[in-house]
Amino acid sequence: MPHLMNDEAKRKQLKKYKAFATGLFLLMAALFIITTILQKNNASHWIGYVRAFSEAAMVGALADWFAVTALFRHPLGLPIPHTNLIENSKQQLGDNLGGFVVNNFLSPGNIRPYIQKLRISGFVGEWLGKEKNQAVLIKNISDIVLDILNKLEDDTVSRFISNKVSEMTDDIKLNKIVGNGIGYIIEKNDHQRLITNLSSQIKNYILENDEMIKDRVKKGSYTFIPAFVDNKIADKITSGLSDFFGEIEEDPQHEIRNLITRKIQDFSADLKEDPKWDEEFKNIKKDLLKPEKLNEYSRDIWASIKKTVTEELQHDDSALKNYISKNLDEFAVNLKTNTALQDKIDDWVRVTAYKYILKNTHQFGNLISSTVGNWQGKELSEKLELEVGKDLQFIRVNGTIVGGLVGLIIYTIAHFFL
Repeated sequence: MPHLMNDEAKRKQLKKYKAFATGLFLLMAALFIITTILQKNNASHWIGYVRAFSEAAMVGALADWFAVTALFRHPLGLPIPHTNLIENSKQQLGDNLGGFVVNNFLSPGNIRPYIQKLRISGFVGEWLGKEKNQAVLIKNISDIVLDILNKLEDDTVSRFISNKVSEMTDDIKLNKIVGNGIGYIIEKNDHQRLITNLSSQIKNYILENDEMIKDRVKKGSYTFIPAFVDNKIADKITSGLSDFFGEIEEDPQHEIRNLITRKIQDFSADLKEDPKWDEEFKNIKKDLLKPEKLNEYSRDIWASIKKTVTEELQHDDSALKNYISKNLDEFAVNLKTNTALQDKIDDWVRVTAYKYILKNTHQFGNLISSTVGNWQGKELSEKLELEVGKDLQFIRVNGTIVGGLVGLIIYTIAHFFL
């Protein structure tokens, strides 16, 4: 990677090369003055050649100095037309630079090879696999969440929860939900366990309370009927009822079970279709979800959530942090070992990055254009001169030397052939 110089170093370097180019011009000027003076008193041919070289070199140096200076400022401070070009054309320069970057660096053909090399999953897996990195990640996430929780206004959040619950319940048909829930239980045949349990409970209750049945029979019996007859009748009732519910308990296909199933199905359909049930549940909902009650519920829910999450995030060994750490470990292992998962994630990253870059290439161009356009003209000129000024000074040096050589060639041709 090339060494990057700071602005101060660049200024020193630019000053050095400017002095070199200017010094070369002054040298040519000195040669021209000396040879002009010598030529008046000395007829040596070499003086003419040196004078021609130095004279043309001065012209070349001045011409290139003017050209280089005109890019960044007005030469000698004079507002000559078509000078100080960068400051006067900064917006056009920004637009052209932005368009150049977009068209030549952010085109699909240029982006695709780099996007195809992306291998994010492996890097993330290696990074997450280190315990210290997990600790840093969990801490940063915890700090962010805690900061958000502390900045949230409790009343605002409570009102939000209350409003959302109210909006949801306004559209919810509780009768249909309950009806569908009952229908689902019937479809899964889960109600049979309830029937079995109730039958068993009733049977056991009858057997355990046979004395109560005898008392009931005696109270309803005539006084002339002997007690042993009442007891016999009570025993028959107890035995018959317990046997009946025992049969229901033992027989999955018992008629009573089928009858109960049909009645529940009818009730489920009635709940969903009969308008009276819709009205009944609306009234229940209004009683349960009155604004003052709903606000109280919302405050309690939010306070509980906030307290629980805060406590979990503040303790290093909390269940939540341990759960997050465990899942990060598993995710890191999968990222390093599961080829299918790696390919899936990397493909998603590539496609997303490719689409996003192509979709927003104009934004990169606009950013460059607006950044350059918003610079102060003098600031922009200085920035560009710091970056390319050193090389431009070599143009002055080359102009001095090439100008001198061209002048020497012209003088030689004129001297020998004309």
